[in-house]
Parts: sequence; structure tokens; C-alpha cells
Amino acid sequence: MIALNVNGQSYQVDVSSDTPLLWVLRDILGLTGTKYGCGIDICGACTVIVDGQATKSCDMDVGSAAGRQIKTIEGLSYDGVSHPLQKAWIAEQVPQCGYCQSGMLMAAAALLNEKPHPTDVDIDGIHNICICGTYQRIRAAIKRAANGG
Repeated sequence: MIALNVNGQSYQVDVSSDTPLLWVLRDILGLTGTKYGCGIDICGACTVIVDGQATKSCDMDVGSAAGRQIKTIEGLSYDGVSHPLQKAWIAEQVPQCGYCQSGMLMAAAALLNEKPHPTDVDIDGIHNICICGTYQRIRAAIKRAANGG
């Protein structure tokens, strides 16, 4: 059994320690907000926050996640819309297809935790991919959230 702390809740999962964290979150814990994109640590659709750092869950095995604090999009806010980034995402009309959004929001949340007032260069350091190309809106939303909404 592997002990996980996800969104402040403790879980025991009976899987091989080399199982990708992504599959445990989605298939075992039912937290399907974290998306499967490329599966090779490039696109960022699977980004979660592990011990305060944006982490691509397709590339982290569950054994390495044991005992660490994991936050998924489901844990960003209690109601799915009240986090400053979620409010800014709506105000700036960021999503188009929406597939990358949970990973992008988690990467942005980790950035704001590290740098409450990020520069454009800091924001450009988020290497998640948005196929729809809403990067300007993403930047505006992150700045809006950093400035209080």
C-alpha cells in the first residue's frame, strides 16, 4: 500500500510504485480533472502541484509521490470557481477547447505561490502547451489574479 495525501485527504492505494501518479489520480481516486495529454512530460495537461511545485503527473511515479502534499485542480478551490486564478480565467475568457486548462491553472497557481507578482518572463516560463493558443489571455489572467482580481 502506498500512502498519498491529495487535496488534504489521506489515501492508501494498492498499486505498483512505478505506476504514473496521473493514472492513480484519475483511475483509482476518481480525480479526473487532471488530464492525460501526451504522456511524455511535454504538454502539461496533467500538471498538479506536489509540495508547492508544478509537476507533470504523467512523469512522476506514485512511489515518488508517497508522503508528499499533492494538489489537483479539484483541490484548488472548494467550489471550482472561487480561487483568484479561476475568477481571472473566467474574466479574461481564457478557455477555448479547455483541455489544457486544469494543468495550466495548476502551473499558474504554483507560479503565483512562488512569485506573487510574476513578470512576463516568469509567466513565459510555464511550459504547458495550449493548442488553441490563448497565451495572451493566460498571461492577462495570471496578472489579474496577481493584482487581486
